[in-house]
Amino acid sequence: MSRMFVLMTGVALIATPALAQTAPEAAGAATAAPAPAAAPGAGVVAGAKVVDTAGADVGTIESIANGNAVLSTGVAKVSVPVSSFAKGPNALVFGMTKADIESKVAQASSAPVEITVGALVSDPSGAKVGTVKEVGADGITVASDTAMAKLPKASFAKGEGGLVIAMSPAQFDAAAKAAGGAKPTDSAS
Repeated sequence: MSRMFVLMTGVALIATPALAQTAPEAAGAATAAPAPAAAPGAGVVAGAKVVDTAGADVGTIESIANGNAVLSTGVAKVSVPVSSFAKGPNALVFGMTKADIESKVAQASSAPVEITVGALVSDPSGAKVGTVKEVGADGITVASDTAMAKLPKASFAKGEGGLVIAMSPAQFDAAAKAAGGAKPTDSAS
């Protein structure tokens, strides 16, 4: 049975859009316009194959939502920003090996995340997303300055400055508002 975790605890996710280098041009040779490099996240679709920077198999993309992709190694599932992938010649390229991902998920699952009312919630870069307003059996309610949403406990990881989720403040607000979680303007929080 695999569990899904948000991968972000102390891990640098590096997209590498330029995978090949060209040899210097010979003097006087005709030059063709270089092909534009694929933008980070290009080609990230459900079912896409993912390899590491050495070309070894990592897994497949299971789904995409709110700017994040669920990457399954077959043993572990992680949610990472779409921009963490680069388009390679035959597959998407990810900056971690399959073994590294599975190790990080195993570490995260063995370390309980304590969630309390008032706890700060940040994105992987440390930007404040909001605070925990309610802890319930059916989810954790997080409130930003303009929106509120209930998230599953598995969405949270322990970060250096508190709780971390795999959404930026803007992504959280957009998703919460799209789900009807806009805070009333006369609400005091």
